[in-house]
Amino acid sequence: MPELPEVEVVRAGLERHVVDSTIRAVEVLHPRPVRRDHRGSTGFVAALVGRRIEAVRRRGKYFWIALDNGDALLGHLGMSGQMLLHEPGAPDERHLRVRFTLATPEARPLEMRFVDQRMFGGLAVSAGGAELPTEIVHIARDPIDPDFDDAEFVRRARRRTSAIKRLLLDQGLISGVGNIYADEALWRARLHGERPGDRLTGQVLRGLLGHVRDVMGEALAQGGTSFDALYVNVNGESGYFDRSLDAYGQEGEPCRRCGTPIRRVAFMNRSSYFCPRCQRPPRRR
Repeated sequence: MPELPEVEVVRAGLERHVVDSTIRAVEVLHPRPVRRDHRGSTGFVAALVGRRIEAVRRRGKYFWIALDNGDALLGHLGMSGQMLLHEPGAPDERHLRVRFTLATPEARPLEMRFVDQRMFGGLAVSAGGAELPTEIVHIARDPIDPDFDDAEFVRRARRRTSAIKRLLLDQGLISGVGNIYADEALWRARLHGERPGDRLTGQVLRGLLGHVRDVMGEALAQGGTSFDALYVNVNGESGYFDRSLDAYGQEGEPCRRCGTPIRRVAFMNRSSYFCPRCQRPPRRR
């Protein structure tokens, strides 16, 4: 699933190309991606046509396009969603689900397309959601948000007995961090993902936050992590941070610090990757 860096790459690409454009037409080619909009496909279209795009924002793994009437087009990429920009007439993608025809400030036509093979992602119009859609107010700020409260994160994490990796994935505590970047940050911090939050010092947790930010910053600079053709930016280009991964997906490969083979274990219907020497498991209580 795309994580914060991948969604931020998409948000920034949209911001560069669609702000101040007007939505001239919307075509819903499959109803499932707009299933969360209570208006249905027809109402979804009616709420967007004629609106001008004022900004593109993000919180965690959600992005939204702020409109001139105070509403917002809220989006989540799910497992395989893509927001692509094309000149009109470009061949349709096989899994094209929603097409937006835009008029840029220069009156140049432009198509914004939501493409989603597995259709776990989706789009919806959020009434009055231009600043922050009500649908995602429960999601915490992410660690690259300048208003993220490090001290509050440390305080809350130290009161929890949950494993630190589970805390990193808790979108009510810290948003945008997924399986890939959690494993990478924990490897850098030399922390095993099963270490309980209440057994970590404030200094250790602040250091971990620093590693989370470093990993995400490097991933952003490289366009995110792409393991297949499903994650791309708005121009259809893949990121290449997967070439820099130290832990995630590296099972059996030597740890870049100590040479011990990276180990994989089952974790919440997914996998965790860690160095058994650098990241010692916690002692049982």
